Amino acid sequence: MNAEDVVQWADNLIFERTGDNLTPLEEAILTGVWQRQKYPQIAKEFNCSQSHVKKEAAKLWEKLGEELGEDLNKFNFRSKLEKKYTISQVSNFVRCVKGNINICNEFVQTIEDTKTRSPSPPESPQNQARSPIIDLTDAPELRYFYDRTSELSTLKQWILQAHTRLITVYGLSGIGKSAIALKLIEQTQTEFDYIIWLSLADTPTLSTLQTELKQFFGRSPQPPLPTVIDYFRSSRCLVILDDVQNIFKRSQLAGQYLAGYEDYGKFLKQIATSSHQSCLILLSWEKPREITALEAVNLSTQTLNLKGLGEQAAEILREKELADEEKWSDLIDLYQGHPSWLNIIAATILELFNGSVSLFLADGTADLFVGDLEPLLESHLERLSDSEKKALYWLASQNEAVDISRQPADSELSQSEFWQAIQSLGRRSLLEKVLVGTRSLFFLNPVFKAYIQCKLNLI
Repeated sequence: MNAEDVVQWADNLIFERTGDNLTPLEEAILTGVWQRQKYPQIAKEFNCSQSHVKKEAAKLWEKLGEELGEDLNKFNFRSKLEKKYTISQVSNFVRCVKGNINICNEFVQTIEDTKTRSPSPPESPQNQARSPIIDLTDAPELRYFYDRTSELSTLKQWILQAHTRLITVYGLSGIGKSAIALKLIEQTQTEFDYIIWLSLADTPTLSTLQTELKQFFGRSPQPPLPTVIDYFRSSRCLVILDDVQNIFKRSQLAGQYLAGYEDYGKFLKQIATSSHQSCLILLSWEKPREITALEAVNLSTQTLNLKGLGEQAAEILREKELADEEKWSDLIDLYQGHPSWLNIIAATILELFNGSVSLFLADGTADLFVGDLEPLLESHLERLSDSEKKALYWLASQNEAVDISRQPADSELSQSEFWQAIQSLGRRSLLEKVLVGTRSLFFLNPVFKAYIQCKLNLI
């Protein structure tokens, strides 16, 4: 959904209601607000006064608000529109598929559906669009989606241009892995013959997983094939495996398989190295160990470490109607732009400070406040090996990023154990890396650092 789509949608609505088209200024206001410009910037680019822009914008929000049944303003316009025409429709689609797993002839209605189109010729892309067989029974409901334009573009390029066979999207719980995968399905579904989402939350064996996949692929009229890879070769398939961390051991270095699940590694290698036209996407808290080796020698394997939202996270605070917008960036930085963390902290600010971010940050100790985040953080720490915990506690005591070539003098770990622990913590998204000159320096995720310091009484 881009600014041009939004302007076209609004113009159609206004024309249907009034017989008039949007004025050039109204188009400029919609385009600017969609691109997160402020009124002074829109006024400057349109060569008019700020007061005139505000006046015309107020009229425009009132007209569009009547159509959407919402109280609109420049702060909530984008989120309200995206929810109405994207998020709710994705949820409806998921519910539809869960109730009737079959060939879906209709997918998510996006804003483009409201455009006025002339009839398409028979050879047009619209008339050649496929109707894939889709099963999203295991997919979570998509309640929110915040701007991930760059990451989505990367994933689409890997799938549609580079024809990547194996993609791993890993990151902390609640960072948005499932949301971006659902959005990816929405934007690429016509490229596939089959799309299925399977969760590994109940730790199915590889044999069970392959049986379920073959049963799903077998719903088509074509004769059944003996293996999953045969379906991957004969058709264009998109398979999403969610909760992959559940087939990895706890209290061991990241990405080591549970006993009896080692054949998953062989399966992933087969997907990455065999010739076929399909794509398998893994969603996980941690990166499987063999993926790094596959990436090094195979261009058909890619990894996306999903990070926080950055400035786009302001949309969360706007939806929560927090006060003191000038302090929002400080709050976002403290909590790494992590959408789930910010939603929880925003609820705390509403509960304790009536929505005032300034009061929450006033005494300078907010960087230590974990509160209701504790269960989320602890669920990650519970998975760590002893060597990772030792490295983690040492990192929590450091005031700045560290050069790991200089092993701690009092470390109980050998150099090899220390480096392995650091590498594993990175594969769990608990460490960040910065380049200073030619050196790589590492530091602990600040929120985890604050939590661990409180637990160890280091501050």
